[in-house]
Amino acid sequence: MDKSTTINTENIPNHIAIIMDGNGRWAKKRGLLRALGHESGSKSVKDVVENCKNIGVKYLTLYAFSTENWNRPRLEVEALMKLLIRSLKKELPVLQKNNIKLSTIGNTDKLPEKAKKQLLEVIDQTKDNTKMLVTLALSYGSREEIVSAVKKISEQVKTNAIAVTDINEEIITQNLYTHNLPDVDLLIRTSGEQRISNFLLWQCAYAEFYFTDVLWPDFTEEDLHEAIISYQKRERRFGKTSEQVK
Repeated sequence: MDKSTTINTENIPNHIAIIMDGNGRWAKKRGLLRALGHESGSKSVKDVVENCKNIGVKYLTLYAFSTENWNRPRLEVEALMKLLIRSLKKELPVLQKNNIKLSTIGNTDKLPEKAKKQLLEVIDQTKDNTKMLVTLALSYGSREEIVSAVKKISEQVKTNAIAVTDINEEIITQNLYTHNLPDVDLLIRTSGEQRISNFLLWQCAYAEFYFTDVLWPDFTEEDLHEAIISYQKRERRFGKTSEQVK
């Protein structure tokens, strides 16, 4: 039976975040260069974006490159940046056709100039699209994001823009990279690892986690649907009792 028929369209996660893990292992299993694993993984990105749009997901955030990934071998990092440029160029017409807006979070000043330029061009050209917001986490680390927010808030206190007593969860949220995004409803991680690797620590406070052994290049529409079905079977209580939720 087609998995999509079991999805409750009245209970689609508003914001899905994905840690796209396993490209290197996928390539290694096939005796290929890691770069070819990343290349194959980019096809899964395209499919997941379109599938999320089709079922009504409003926000999709993809962990594309972490602050720690800069420590990988130079040739692999260079290959990833070249792939980023190619993918952005190739997928712009698809984003426009599907009315999808692109944004980014992270310390993108660290990106090579060509990659940053291409990224900003696609963000600008899709800025008026309204169907779904896809956010690429690039050169992103959640701890760095929180440190940055603390510095911004400290500066606001220093200039008397706010008082220390004004600082609350809302103020912190407003100073994060993700100030324009709702909290994560469903976090998916592929490849069998069961950790969040410095990704959206604040935003995942009440997210439902879904871990799968499937390597990212093998992640299909059916796998996405299985993750959403798992999410829909859970009771989200946000600290309340079952009776209160019902």
